[in-house]
Amino acid sequence: MKHISKTFGSIKANQDVSLSIYPGEIHALLGENGAGKSTLMNILMGIYRPDDGEIWYKGKRTDIRTPKDAVALGIGMVHQHFRLIPTLTVAENVFLYSGKKSFFLHHEEMQKEIRECSEQYNLQVTPEALVWQLSVGEQQRVEIVKLLHQGTEILILDEPSAVLTPQEAQNMFDTLRKMADSGKAVIVISHKMNEVMNNADRITVLKGGMVEDTMLAADATIERLTRAVVGERSLPEQQKKDPEEADRRIGTIPLFVMDKVSALNDRGLPALKKISLEIYPGEIFGIAGVAGNGQRELSEVMAGLRPVTEGKCFLGEKNLTKASVKQHIQEGIAFVPEDRRQMGLVLDLPMPMNIILKSYHSERYSRRGILRTPVMWADAANYVTKYDIKHGGLELPVALMSGGNQQKLLFAREVSGKPRMIVATYPVRGLDIGAAESIRNILKEQSENGAAVVFISEELEDIFGFCDRIGVLCDGELMGIRRVEETDFQEIGRMMSGERGDAV
Repeated sequence: MKHISKTFGSIKANQDVSLSIYPGEIHALLGENGAGKSTLMNILMGIYRPDDGEIWYKGKRTDIRTPKDAVALGIGMVHQHFRLIPTLTVAENVFLYSGKKSFFLHHEEMQKEIRECSEQYNLQVTPEALVWQLSVGEQQRVEIVKLLHQGTEILILDEPSAVLTPQEAQNMFDTLRKMADSGKAVIVISHKMNEVMNNADRITVLKGGMVEDTMLAADATIERLTRAVVGERSLPEQQKKDPEEADRRIGTIPLFVMDKVSALNDRGLPALKKISLEIYPGEIFGIAGVAGNGQRELSEVMAGLRPVTEGKCFLGEKNLTKASVKQHIQEGIAFVPEDRRQMGLVLDLPMPMNIILKSYHSERYSRRGILRTPVMWADAANYVTKYDIKHGGLELPVALMSGGNQQKLLFAREVSGKPRMIVATYPVRGLDIGAAESIRNILKEQSENGAAVVFISEELEDIFGFCDRIGVLCDGELMGIRRVEETDFQEIGRMMSGERGDAV
């Protein structure tokens, strides 16, 4: 890729970017949200057309007009937000992408082929399962299997390990290394510096749409990469929790209580098994666990999105066990879903419309059934200033914003109603360190104002540096609860693998 430039409105996503990819290497792309990484790869995939620049492939100048052209050349991409059809099975999604045509579908043969392919690359998927029934982590594995089954020459992965366990992530990189050793080229977009230093061959850092630095992974250091990604500005380091500060901030009477709560997943199987916990006002309560062990279902029960099959939920003295989603919102429970694009925002709508999705009926935003447009636009402009949301224009669809800025917008909307409790599911997943710190600051401010915060994450570093207590889920059960200053990674890791501890 030579001298690639691309603009969206007033945003210069890529400016004179040149990138060389060689067969046999894993090339990592680093950079903050909005630095232009995904845009550059979408140009290589034919999703976007560059305003300027050239693409050369195997020594020849190539015009990639559509994703079909890219696939024909052997270029495939696993996007951060997946390209799967929810109502089809895993096997049907994979074969739909493969281009194999048959008047009749041979399901058993398809499922056998997909199972063999997934086992070959140590990416376990269930071929007969419907995609909508899968967790985000399982859906990403389907995307990876889809491309591996296709057989690509250049494999692009956007935040591939964000939804995988450490062991799964390492297995995936082992697979990518085998592909690179066989002569294929692998491009990985990642925010995990240690991960790319340990697994990539070369690293390119984008900043402000331009190439800031390119280096061999062997020559990279955390200091050099951090300086290239965020510049000379410094970010406040997360400190281990001060028990006295926590005791001062956290209330003594529980705000939210779950009493032996059970719930089913989308496939009708037990997902939560007699969960009992208490969350206090002002507390940041972390939920740790390997993906697929009930985190999603727990968050949806707390937000009223998933029915409880057994047990009770209380917010203060209010029994919310059978309350509707609207009642949960009215009682002051804010919810940041696992997938901001599918559940949190309407991507085709502009920012002012997105900020009123939960409050359009309020007096602030409507009078006699007519929306108060000037108020909506004024509030959107205030959100932009207060939360440092970068955008190309308030009138443009939020789909054109980077993932980190979409997440800031989602948080701005959720906290604007002064919630009593915030349920945040993987809130900093896939975000660069600057955007992630902004999200943590928002949540910290809310806890200091007395709101209870439920912080669900797979990253133990995030939980230990940010939360007051940790509850660990394994196979839908609560293995134990610990104060952060009284535990360590090893104990939490053992509970994540199924070792039960006493709740505190």
